Amino acid sequence: MSLETPSPTAPYRRHGSNAGQPLTRRDGELKVTGRATYAADNHPAGMLYAVTAVSRIARGRVTSLNVEAAKAHPGVVEVITPANRPPLAHDPDVKLGPFGFRIEVLQDDKVRYVNQPIALVVAESLEAATEGAALLDPQYEAEPARAGLDDGERYGPAAVGVGAPPRTAYGDIEAGFAAAERIVEADYTTAAQYHNAMEPHAVVAEWDGDHVTLDMPNQALVMSREAYGVWFGVPAQNVLIRSPFLGGGFGSKAILNGPQILGILAARHLQRPVKLVLTRAQMYGPVGHRGATWQKLRFGMDGDGRLTALHHHSISATSSFDDFLEPAANASLHLYESPAILAETEGLRLDIGTPGPMRAPGEASGSAALEAALDEAAEACGMDPLEFRQANYAETEPGTGRPYSSKALRECYAEGAKRFGWAGRPLAPRQMRDESGMLVGWGVGTALFPCPHFPAEARATLRADGTALVETAGVDMGQGAWTALAQIAAEALGLDPDKVEFHSGVSSLPDAGVAGGSGHTASAGLALHNAGEDAIARLAELASADPASPLFGAGNVGVIARSGRLHRRDDEARSESYVDILARAGQPVVVGTGRMVRDEEAVQSWAMNSHGAVFAEVKVDPDLGQVRVTRLVGAFAAGRIINPRLVRSQYYGGMIWGVSFALQEGVITDQRTGRIMNADLAEYHVPVNADTPSLEAILIPEEDAYVNPLGVKGVGEIGVVGTVGAIANAVWHATGQRVRRFPIRLEDVLAGLA
Repeated sequence: MSLETPSPTAPYRRHGSNAGQPLTRRDGELKVTGRATYAADNHPAGMLYAVTAVSRIARGRVTSLNVEAAKAHPGVVEVITPANRPPLAHDPDVKLGPFGFRIEVLQDDKVRYVNQPIALVVAESLEAATEGAALLDPQYEAEPARAGLDDGERYGPAAVGVGAPPRTAYGDIEAGFAAAERIVEADYTTAAQYHNAMEPHAVVAEWDGDHVTLDMPNQALVMSREAYGVWFGVPAQNVLIRSPFLGGGFGSKAILNGPQILGILAARHLQRPVKLVLTRAQMYGPVGHRGATWQKLRFGMDGDGRLTALHHHSISATSSFDDFLEPAANASLHLYESPAILAETEGLRLDIGTPGPMRAPGEASGSAALEAALDEAAEACGMDPLEFRQANYAETEPGTGRPYSSKALRECYAEGAKRFGWAGRPLAPRQMRDESGMLVGWGVGTALFPCPHFPAEARATLRADGTALVETAGVDMGQGAWTALAQIAAEALGLDPDKVEFHSGVSSLPDAGVAGGSGHTASAGLALHNAGEDAIARLAELASADPASPLFGAGNVGVIARSGRLHRRDDEARSESYVDILARAGQPVVVGTGRMVRDEEAVQSWAMNSHGAVFAEVKVDPDLGQVRVTRLVGAFAAGRIINPRLVRSQYYGGMIWGVSFALQEGVITDQRTGRIMNADLAEYHVPVNADTPSLEAILIPEEDAYVNPLGVKGVGEIGVVGTVGAIANAVWHATGQRVRRFPIRLEDVLAGLA
């Protein structure tokens, strides 16, 4: 694997061809045989090890560090503190770009949250660096920690999420409630969650003059290259980021963070390569998380169960020094029809690290509360929860009136209910038990996720031997991007996938945008598609201008590319191979380029989303209150499916994450000190195989002519969105107890069983 070509190019001879086929992963064999190289697997000659010393208080200042003791430890090379930190070219308190945050890089002695870096120890070995950090023995001047709703500072934010307005109103909300025959109010809370990707944040930095090579997990290679150039005062092209493999990201690896910047700074300061890898506990603070929310929902309904008003208010936690507020209330803006909708968010400043985007930011936490509260509204109307949703499903986007580019949600409801067996569900709770006496409940939740696109570019090279090279600085963090993107490119080039060499995962390639927001396949894929078509057009120009070619003069009628040959569109019997065209032209290659281009008129005229419906079955021990999810059926419509094997994998992962959100995942914070008490995978619970229910993901066929020329939508996050509420609703159906905080705890369930 060369420096510029870190992606594997395993052939697909078993499967046939191109987009739409369930091809196995290009990187699968490398991963299961241990030959995949992750960031921390790199060991350049002369490498040093860096370890961050982190704060054990949530608020205050560091009054002393025993730097002499740390430096005296055998193997320690340097200790960097606010007193001697080398300069940076960028002010860390100034945000940089659309995904920029204020970052702690030892600019002062203030402590803003637990696990904030307060020093960096660099040594010849990891052990020496770790022991040196322990010897610093920091002393603090502590202030009272603001750790919860009662002691945080509430304020009105300028924006939520990534630039969304904090208040959106459609219609007259007071008139809507005045017209209602029934009003239902419900409060829900969601705990703070941390990304906990299998691969922790890491960097191996090596400088050569004013050029730096960074081996690091990264979800936005070219965007990050630009940012690191600003931070270190070098041209962006002097920064090379290599990220061929990521062990998960979920949004956290698209954002620059303090520990990685300090590791790069240490490498430049010491003129030796430096490796820094965060411990699991150190990931609970400086690298983002999903902020906690306190949500209040209020529904007004008429006599037929139709919504007359929907008010969704969220208090979203952020740090004391920066702003990223989970846009939970905005989950109510796009799905259900109501003449009046109000979504609004307050901020709550706590002594925590700044939250950030985490798989389905806003949609996951907001829909958890929305879908659970909506069941309460259905109950008040005496309606089946699925029928209530179908009755209130928005045919056009609330507020804007834009038609949805697809009406597939009704098919999701119908097919999911059929496969699940929903028709046999009793309306009242606590009516079903299994053969062991366990309480059984069924619930449903609706899923909706937008279709963002990011600027992206690609290059496609047809070679004289009939093969092709396609290149884009894409990211595969487990979702199968290398495989799906190569399929799109192969289709555009009219080649079998085993003839296509795919290069990605390095910042020197054309910009593939951000691997986030469920937009990577659509964005980078469209760029690759256009690059392939451009290469074919250039090849066709050569052939149609060559009197010796069977395609001579075909410029007006056009050609079709298939299986390494160009065919006249008006007479497919007249064709010629790519090899022969290039040979006669005396050209070794033809190069095409492409960008992600959308129809802006369509973007403004249509509301574009992926749709889904998730049905959940739970079983609850009537004596212990233990909840087990036993079955999940999700029906999803997400446009054209490039690789159904990979898409199902993404849906499964999303639904399993929904199990985690609903029943397990959340930090436990000591309210006295602000310290996170479960900052490890032993106590911060996520599902394992034994927790994973029977899963079924139904791919609803959908052709969306407006979302982009490929018809591709995102699938990475929508599986989370409907699942959480479906599980909460199933718990109520089994027990009769409405649990209004996530994760659902044994004590909350037992309270309803007593």
